Amino acid sequence: MTTVTSPLLAVRDLRVDFAGNRKRARTTAVRGVDLTLARGETLGIVGESGSGKSVTALAVLGLLPGTATVRGSVELDGRELVGLPGNELARIRGRRISMVFQDPLSAFTPVYRIGDQIAEAVQVHQKVDKATGRRRAAELLDLVGIPDPDRALDSFPHEFSGGMRQRAMIAMAVANDPDVLLADEPTTALDVTIQAQVLDVLRTAQRETGAALVLVSHDLGVIAQMADRVAVMYAGRVVETAGVDDLFTAPHHPYTLGLIGAVPRLDRAGGPLVPIPGNPPALNALPPGCPFAARCPLATDECLVAEPALAGPVDHQAACIRAAQLAETRPAPSDIYPVPVIPPPATAAPRATLPPVLTISSLRKTFPVLKGNVFKRKVGEVYAVDGVSLDIRRGETLGLVGESGSGKSTTLFEILALGKPEGGRIELLGQDTATLTRSAAQQLRGQLQIVFQDPMASLDPRMPIGDIIAEPLQALGTDRAVSSARIPALLSQVGLEPAHASRYPHEFSGGQRQRISIARALAVSPELLVLDEPVSALDVSIQAGVLNLLQELKASLGLAYLFVSHDLSVIRHLADRVSVMYLGRTVEQGEISAVFAAPRHPYTRALLSAVPLPDPAAERTRTRLLLPGDPPSPTSRPTGCAFRPRCPIYAALGAEQRTPCETTPPALTEAAPEADHAAACHYPTAELV
Repeated sequence: MTTVTSPLLAVRDLRVDFAGNRKRARTTAVRGVDLTLARGETLGIVGESGSGKSVTALAVLGLLPGTATVRGSVELDGRELVGLPGNELARIRGRRISMVFQDPLSAFTPVYRIGDQIAEAVQVHQKVDKATGRRRAAELLDLVGIPDPDRALDSFPHEFSGGMRQRAMIAMAVANDPDVLLADEPTTALDVTIQAQVLDVLRTAQRETGAALVLVSHDLGVIAQMADRVAVMYAGRVVETAGVDDLFTAPHHPYTLGLIGAVPRLDRAGGPLVPIPGNPPALNALPPGCPFAARCPLATDECLVAEPALAGPVDHQAACIRAAQLAETRPAPSDIYPVPVIPPPATAAPRATLPPVLTISSLRKTFPVLKGNVFKRKVGEVYAVDGVSLDIRRGETLGLVGESGSGKSTTLFEILALGKPEGGRIELLGQDTATLTRSAAQQLRGQLQIVFQDPMASLDPRMPIGDIIAEPLQALGTDRAVSSARIPALLSQVGLEPAHASRYPHEFSGGQRQRISIARALAVSPELLVLDEPVSALDVSIQAGVLNLLQELKASLGLAYLFVSHDLSVIRHLADRVSVMYLGRTVEQGEISAVFAAPRHPYTRALLSAVPLPDPAAERTRTRLLLPGDPPSPTSRPTGCAFRPRCPIYAALGAEQRTPCETTPPALTEAAPEADHAAACHYPTAELV
């Protein structure tokens, strides 16, 4: 006789409506979601922004604002949660179900110490005194890997780094051994090394408490690494659900197939990505039939009649009339979606024969640390950039990577200033920026343009996009009629309609706004384009289209790119060479395939090992190198190797072998005389432990 085990958490026909107002109609953000969660299981929820992922998670805990109306059923161990009075829900929150929020800085109360907030979570649900609650808080901080937990109890949230705050948030979430953990984008704003630490802490917390985990994320690599089952959401509904291996190897919905094809991968180089055309529909004005039909290359007239229900075998269901066909044929994303043809590079000459576009040698930049409210006095320095060297040739893309605080942005500012650096040398198109006159710098500025991370913040909302694109031309003295005549061609070049030149930035989607930013940068025909995290704020489906565009422009125009990103998968896909920064210094650089295949610096090895792959089978075979702690403060200039406090090689060395690491900063040394691969490490070939 088979025993049927009831799910720990069962969500049935969940619907969430938000009240409208004079300017906005009533919106149904979640439209009939069904989910189940077994004890100890990890369920991943993925989808684009606005798909209803976070609203679903918040609705389970009853944390939505008063303007929301929740209908349907949410059962925890057979007990209905929808409609429970607030005082009864309060007994369940934190005790049976806990939440790990996306932004711990806003989730913690800033005026209370970390220890008091965790102890309070214990005391609310357990009959213990304050001292016992504090001891439990210290144990929890130790569990999640925060050093010196007894001292950390007295810290305020702002005194913790982003990774430490997220670990403290997990500690508070597991304080009462909950049955269910809801984690809403817990690693979105974190560096890849800190992300690896936080995911490891989540696994530890789940193992110690036996809790089931609902992990909401836009990162398919994180889902592949962590989840047992996956639910894909689109336009407020689950459109596909399956075990993690089945979903990634044989998706049954075209949307899932498109998401997988749009992700750049660390283990694959170059080539076009698969963009999903268009944008998700507005939830308050959904079209009849399947809401994905307008973006789906397989859509037929039948798709426009009625919205398909979630159907299929219980272990793999999809809301698509073509699900059986996709299950049988197992097409690749590029078999279904149109993929652009990337033209060959404008030049295929050996790198040594190409003219240099940008050369930086031993760049240094410090900022004073001031104290005093009225009479400021200097009490120290921030060594933001402390020895950066790199070079870019014509038609080449250099990826600049490193954790937050490594000095990437300061390096960009020094380049864009076109002035004399505090230390070192910057040459742009063969001209030393320290010797430029004002007029020469103005003339050279047209050869150097930047595309910012947030296009909405960098585009003037009061100007039509035609005027925005023409602005750089007019700043360089181009006649207004000539600059206006170039606008249609520039818009066409980045895949936008010339007829839309009179529209304003808010009338475009995020990906379209970034294309406008690129068109503005191209207006003056630059030699070098600086791209500062240009796709980090975009959904993966939109990101793919922008990355394809950048590849096309580079090949057709012979542009050189300095591409700054925290996403090493994007760097692997787009860059020819890579430069890795740590604490203001270049620690490794070279040809992209050489560096990624055989990294010589332990920091680069740790970065690469921390990047998740959207492949569950590959994820299970990988070994991760987790770095302890966070980067040291840039206000102190370390002796010897700056990476020493976190280095696994240094930790395994004997006392005599450690001397060079402690006394001498390692120089950037090539692996071989003719090799384009250098690392700043005393033991570049040592095995990691």
